[in-house]
Amino acid sequence: MTEPGSSAAAPAPALPALPALPLTPIAVHQGIVARWLTPALSAAILVAALWQLRHLDVRGVIAMLPRSPRFWLVFAAGYLAMPASEWVIYRQLWALPARGFLALLRKRISNEIVAGYSGELYFYAWARRHATLIGTPFGAIKDVSILSAVVANGCTLALAAVSWRALLALNLGTDAKVMLVSAASIALPSLVTLALRKRLFTLPGTALRRIALIHLLRIAATTTLAAMLWAVTLPAAPLAWWLVLAALRMLVSRLPLLPNKDIVFAGLVAFTIGQASQVTEMLTMIAALWLVTHLLLGAILAAVELAQPEAGR
Repeated sequence: MTEPGSSAAAPAPALPALPALPLTPIAVHQGIVARWLTPALSAAILVAALWQLRHLDVRGVIAMLPRSPRFWLVFAAGYLAMPASEWVIYRQLWALPARGFLALLRKRISNEIVAGYSGELYFYAWARRHATLIGTPFGAIKDVSILSAVVANGCTLALAAVSWRALLALNLGTDAKVMLVSAASIALPSLVTLALRKRLFTLPGTALRRIALIHLLRIAATTTLAAMLWAVTLPAAPLAWWLVLAALRMLVSRLPLLPNKDIVFAGLVAFTIGQASQVTEMLTMIAALWLVTHLLLGAILAAVELAQPEAGR
């Protein structure tokens, strides 16, 4: 019992528990779609690769290949730049494991040999099974893809502006007005995206800015590496040619739902400057090498994944 006049400290009131953060790992339920979508898309990659390989003169492509080690170093760096940049992005978003690099490589190959944006569907299915997903996984993939398109459109317009006079000199069957309309058709979707960014994007602004910067660095690197590859193969050509070719390549890359864009790019150059040109022969060889690499890697990676369907669950 407390003595009169004595004071006893009242117990401090308990603090209310802090609410949990809304960004929590997603529990993935292995239903029929989650279980079979990734193997089905891997099988599609394998079938598409084998089907196109049977029509390709691999020996002829090998006979045309340069023997310079610099060529192969630049080629490998250019080929791996896109999956490497995306791995950095998703590593920051989801702590993507190292094997996610192979999934992103399959994503790129699927876009190239199956159909545009089929790779995003494959990677979404793969990530739901293997990655620690935070937030909305589909929204994150959507944001990364939209930002890639917006940054690429801006780089395409910038490169076209730099090589404007040379593009007009090509035999494209167009005049300055048509090219201005084409430039506006590239710029308009990006402007609309930026205007509606608060409704379109899921990720916070800091993450979006970081992703856009990574896309910009990747596009600058791949464009520079492509020009280096052309210069190593055909060193006598002037620098102005590489600027024009880089602009044309970027324009072709913005065409949606189009597989084998390097083949289309080589065909466009052949149409504009003639089949007998050394530049055309060089671009045809490199485009065929890109395609062979897509097909061989696609077949190998898809076969390995189909042989181990339960790995990583």
